[in-house]
Amino acid sequence: MAPAVLSTVATEVIIPVCAVVGIVFSLVQWYLVSKVKLTPGGGNNNNKNGYDDYLIEEEEGVNDHNVVVKCAEIQNAISEGATSFLFTEYQYVGIFMVVFAILIFVFLGSVEGFSTKSQRCTYDVTRMCKPALATAAFSTIAFLLGAITSIISGFLGMKIATYANARTTLEARKGVGKAFVTAFRSGAVMGFLLAANGLLVLYIAINLFKLYYGDDWEGLFEAITGYGLGGSSMALFGRVGGGIYTKAADVGADLVGKVERNIPEDDPRNPAVIADNVGDNVGDIAGMGSDLFGSYAESSCAALVVASISSFGIEHDFTAMCYPLLVSSIGILVCLITTLFATDFFEIKVVDEIQSALKKQLIISTFLMTIGVAIVSFIGLPTSFTIFNFGVQKVVHNWQLFLCVCVGLWAGLIIGFVTEYYTSNAYSPVQDVADSCRTGAATNVIFGLALGYKSVIIPIFAIAISIFVSFSFAAMYGIAVAALGMLSTIATGLAIDAYGPISDNAGGIAEMAGMSHRIRERTDALDAAGNTTAAIGKGFAIGSAALVSLALFGAFVSRAGIETVDVLTPKVFIGLIVGAMLPYWFSAMTMKSVGSAALKMVEEVRRQFNTIPGLMEGTAKPDYTTCVKISTDASIKEMIPPGALVMLTPLIVGTLFGVETLSGVLAGALVSGVQVAISASNTGGAWDNAKKYIEAGASEHARTLGPKGSEPHKAAVIGDTIGDPLKDTSGPSLNILIKLMAVESLVFAPFFAAHGGLLFKL
Repeated sequence: MAPAVLSTVATEVIIPVCAVVGIVFSLVQWYLVSKVKLTPGGGNNNNKNGYDDYLIEEEEGVNDHNVVVKCAEIQNAISEGATSFLFTEYQYVGIFMVVFAILIFVFLGSVEGFSTKSQRCTYDVTRMCKPALATAAFSTIAFLLGAITSIISGFLGMKIATYANARTTLEARKGVGKAFVTAFRSGAVMGFLLAANGLLVLYIAINLFKLYYGDDWEGLFEAITGYGLGGSSMALFGRVGGGIYTKAADVGADLVGKVERNIPEDDPRNPAVIADNVGDNVGDIAGMGSDLFGSYAESSCAALVVASISSFGIEHDFTAMCYPLLVSSIGILVCLITTLFATDFFEIKVVDEIQSALKKQLIISTFLMTIGVAIVSFIGLPTSFTIFNFGVQKVVHNWQLFLCVCVGLWAGLIIGFVTEYYTSNAYSPVQDVADSCRTGAATNVIFGLALGYKSVIIPIFAIAISIFVSFSFAAMYGIAVAALGMLSTIATGLAIDAYGPISDNAGGIAEMAGMSHRIRERTDALDAAGNTTAAIGKGFAIGSAALVSLALFGAFVSRAGIETVDVLTPKVFIGLIVGAMLPYWFSAMTMKSVGSAALKMVEEVRRQFNTIPGLMEGTAKPDYTTCVKISTDASIKEMIPPGALVMLTPLIVGTLFGVETLSGVLAGALVSGVQVAISASNTGGAWDNAKKYIEAGASEHARTLGPKGSEPHKAAVIGDTIGDPLKDTSGPSLNILIKLMAVESLVFAPFFAAHGGLLFKL
């Protein structure tokens, strides 16, 4: 077995350097965005790219000074609303974090009765490993590290998004290209900060833990799994809380504003309009950031756990052990080059180029990443090695691992494009949904649901093929690195994803500041492209969640000492059927939460329209703060039950029914959760874009259905409103459910293996 070409020292330099490069690049992007001034008379009037920065306002004689001041005021209100919500949320989540950290310590410490003596290693009983109490302590520290990194990732994302939204609006006066670059750069700040921070914190944690663990790599990487658990548990509350917030405001604003009062979206007369724009930042940005950070942390942890009991860990080959981190490091460099294609190498001159520019980002990053993975696989891995495969060591070659990563990478691209086909209004599925609005809301709902169910087919085949190929090559390690492959271009994926809500906010600010309709057209075009890319991002998140949770499931089965998961045994089958039910229970909770919060919002908006004289005429100002408070209170209260369901299920099942039943629950939740998540996200995305298709009236067909306020348009708005909680609350939260239960089971596996199954022991 020839050793890896890359030396240990080189590995120890490459990983932190790539992470620092990512952080520096994001700060450079932040600086470039900050050059757009939010003070009247400012602005960077360089005529880069050869077109002059004349403003539409100058042409139409609108007072430029007032517009800029108004934009700054609105941006401030959105930023304050988002910050205060996140601080409130983090206070509650902080309490949970402390309680859960204590739980981890108590459960894992009790495995050997809190003994400080060395114990026999789990996988190699001839060797002695560090005591269980050490694993308990270090798992707790890793959990807190992951949780804090996740919170910081979400918070920084929200800060840059609220910083950039008004700047995007102001740049839209100079042309769609300028606005696109500002929104995209801001998304890149979030993408690179998150990818680099996640990598750097994990790398530092491994090196610090190594000071204590020394040669006991099995114990070291078992403790590191707490990092993934911390990341995902925070993401769950961020996603659910943010999702309920954003959709309560959105549904309330749409139903009363558009359907009842016939006023445009984001009209300043609508009392829920600030809450709606705040929601985009706390749900789609902070929630999404934490979610993808969780996926990244878990797939890295799953790969490291399996590697530590394979030849990499047994022979203490640090470079090969760090293969998952090297893949992520190269990913940061690849995404950096890819980002320059959107912001510097090419320039967008017309609206039609936006969508293709975003799609090119996905394609370029995937192609470059394939080359990057090839380099890492051939210099960072020995030519052949063994991988732990349920009790036996399987011989694997470096080219097989390269293919495992590539399978995940390309499956991600396929899922992205299929999602785009089903949710973009440029293709027939969404146009058919829009067409069904002729006969009212009922047919629109039927067509939308059918589209969602149908959109599951190809992504599931893509996931199935990648699982089969990667498992055949490298067992569970193959699946873990396939998940990492899908997430290796996370910086670009997040940049594209964060771009959507920033553009959406920019449009809202343009409407509220009373800017010209031509600017609103430009921001709408940016937003429509952003809507589709958000759906693509959710597709990536769900696809990677399926692979990640399967890899974690494999690690759990090995750690819990289960020989085979036999579906025909009653213990496993009852777990399977209950696990398959959990995504429905969880979705019911989140949907109902949005419904009841939206109900309060609708009543408040109606009350204001009926009781504030001069509100419809635009002579009086609405009370925005009450609506923001309704959304905040509802989401904080409502995020706790779904969160408790996900966090407590593995603990209760593992303790009372044992590891076999828990393995059934995990498999059932994975299988049904993926289907429900994909169909919910795509149904909602299709309804949203069908409405936008009618509103834009860009084609002959769309004009026969419009204009805004027509009966087909009202039917489309109802479909969009039903789809809102599906695509932004239930759907995206489900991928966290399947990952989180798997990683939690893995972290608590030593306890369940030693003391679980109390009911069956009676």
